[in-house]
Amino acid sequence: MSDVGTTIVVGASRGLGRGIARAFGDAGGPVVAVARSGAALAELAAGCANIQIEVADAAQGSAAGFLLDRYDPRTLIVVAGATPLPRPLPLHTWETFSVNWEADVKIAFPWLREALLKPLRPGSRVIVISSGAAVAGSPLSGGYAGAKATQRFITGYARDEAERAGLDIAFTAVLPKITPLTDLGRPAVLAYAARGGQTEDEYVRSMGEPLTPEMAGTALLELARADVGGLAPGYLLTGAGLQKLP
Repeated sequence: MSDVGTTIVVGASRGLGRGIARAFGDAGGPVVAVARSGAALAELAAGCANIQIEVADAAQGSAAGFLLDRYDPRTLIVVAGATPLPRPLPLHTWETFSVNWEADVKIAFPWLREALLKPLRPGSRVIVISSGAAVAGSPLSGGYAGAKATQRFITGYARDEAERAGLDIAFTAVLPKITPLTDLGRPAVLAYAARGGQTEDEYVRSMGEPLTPEMAGTALLELARADVGGLAPGYLLTGAGLQKLP
């Protein structure tokens, strides 16, 4: 897959990140899968010879710079984040409300910063996985929607800085719709179904075709192979595929 080159997937141990890493590896790699869970990464790599693993805390200050220097990726995909506690606002503490600010935003920031400081090679692309909640909100997820919106904002800021510096690096945010097929999405689906007086099956049927990790992998490959100049600042990702956001 010489058109994509080396890909780093940050948050590759589960859910959409795992599906993305597997799709890139199956397409020819090489892929560097980054996560804190060594056992989950080892299981992922065992199924694909093109995937190598790095056990690291993606939010730790030096991890981004060290791994970008070591692997010099052509494509960087940042997926990692925390699972929010599915409760309405009055039942949150500040600690539970802010968990995604202390994880998702704290992870995205240094990877975006280091991609600009290094900088990545001309023609590279950086894709940050935000959430459809960044647009629609998420009243049962504390500060999750705001944190995911901030990820989208700072990806746009990085895009502007790259253009101002003439770096020829494309930055784009992808906003997946909630899906019951991941460890992050299923608790939210159960909570919203209960809130609406529906069964899980009823709520899932109302959502339309669910996004799978495999679908996410196919969609991200599409973006990684697209012409850098044609990448939009943001995309919504559903079971129907990618849709450019205004």
